[in-house]
Amino acid sequence: MRKNTLLALLSMAALGVPAYAHSAGKPTVVLVHGAFADASSWNGVVAKLEKDGYPVVAVANPLRSVPGDADYVRRIVDGLNTNVVLVGHSYGGAVITQAAAGTKSVKSLVYVSAFAPDAGESAFDLTGKFPGSTLPPTLATPVALENNGKDLYIDQAKFPEQFAADVPRSEAKLMAATQRPVTQAALEDKTKAVAWKEIPSWFIYGDADKNIPPKAIGWMAERAHSKETVVVKGASHVVMVSHPDKVAKIIEDAATSK
Repeated sequence: MRKNTLLALLSMAALGVPAYAHSAGKPTVVLVHGAFADASSWNGVVAKLEKDGYPVVAVANPLRSVPGDADYVRRIVDGLNTNVVLVGHSYGGAVITQAAAGTKSVKSLVYVSAFAPDAGESAFDLTGKFPGSTLPPTLATPVALENNGKDLYIDQAKFPEQFAADVPRSEAKLMAATQRPVTQAALEDKTKAVAWKEIPSWFIYGDADKNIPPKAIGWMAERAHSKETVVVKGASHVVMVSHPDKVAKIIEDAATSK
């Protein structure tokens, strides 16, 4: 067996991707979660996609820095040896924007309540571009890191209403307890490479998002010349949790687009 083939198969095995995925007719869907979430936030979407025959990888996004996280995601994509639909939620949108730039295997980008920054823009920049975000007052006391860094969390008591208002309260409380922190520096990182200028994009978001103003997401979708933009009435920031079928549908639209 050729060395490159063996390495690709080992990479897929480590990620739980079936060994036949590289030869399947459908692209692999790679899901990248955002800040204050984890890979389990995609569970409903994964179930639908796998039922429809798509190989799926839900990445554990490090949430440390845009360049570092993007490099990590790109290495996963490169190891799959398949065509890829790359999907990002929230801060994960900034990650996929940089990760996919210059790739040959990423055929579509899907932004789920996500940032789609241009060169020189950060998540913080885009959050403040339009009024409406109520995130800052809900953040807990940051955790101090070395070199004056900070890890950010949402206060658990405020998490359900801020982050997941349309998710059952019991589930939202579990999400609050298991949330993954993002570094403040990651949210301030300026994007250097912009994949949506060369790769077709799709957008879906809720009109009741309290983290990223819906007007900002709509503006980013228009700027990126989104091939399809879906606005889910009453949906919170975690539209993939509350409306997994709608999110899976737009991903499949991106996967089958010519």
